[in-house]
Amino acid sequence: MPFLMAGDPDLGTSEQLLLMLQDSGADIIELGIPYSDPLADGPVIQASAARALKGGTTPLKVLELLNNLQDRLTVPVVLFTYSNPLLKFGMESFCEEAAKVGASGFVVPDLPLEEAERLSPIAAKRGLDLILLTAPTTPYDRMKRIANSSRGFTYLVSVTGVTGERSAVEGRVEDLVKDLKKYCPSPVAVGFGISGPEQVTKVRSWGADGVIVGSALVNRIALAKPGSEVQEAQHFCIKLREAAG
Repeated sequence: MPFLMAGDPDLGTSEQLLLMLQDSGADIIELGIPYSDPLADGPVIQASAARALKGGTTPLKVLELLNNLQDRLTVPVVLFTYSNPLLKFGMESFCEEAAKVGASGFVVPDLPLEEAERLSPIAAKRGLDLILLTAPTTPYDRMKRIANSSRGFTYLVSVTGVTGERSAVEGRVEDLVKDLKKYCPSPVAVGFGISGPEQVTKVRSWGADGVIVGSALVNRIALAKPGSEVQEAQHFCIKLREAAG
């Protein structure tokens, strides 16, 4: 499950990247809507969002991007956004527009669980899954509540902190995956800190249904020579696909 920031380096390249990720074996694509205060994100994705905003990317333009790809993009696309843009857009309006352009769901990392429980039925009426996050520090009772409220899949954050590449996945994630799957009605996907194929293989061996790779991919796109972003991302995505099995 690769993560891509819409509008970085530009929306035209984002369109090419989305189609390439689909062709290179992505099962689901997480598409970030750039925001000026991304609290859950580390420096790589923060910088990516800043570049996208500087280039004029807005929530409406991201929705237009998806709309233009409806006939060609067939893998599910999950939108990643924050509470403030969502509230400014209007929760019901956002759900309605996202459904129109073919989105499958969305993740809002700073949305309180109580608000998420109110938003989830609104999204579900329009065929959208509101995907909730749980972390290593989440108390078990609350983790159960999150797992039962999340639709599509439950997003297990593998680290305490923000997104970013790590040299290894913490061993406690194995126990968290196993515990979560005991009472989670939906699949479990692990994200934050997944840097490469070896970690993908390890997390899958622990029983995770999916693995989300963000900063490592975004960083490769950022460091690529202009015009070679799609090719650089493709090489990496193919390796991740092979590791995921």
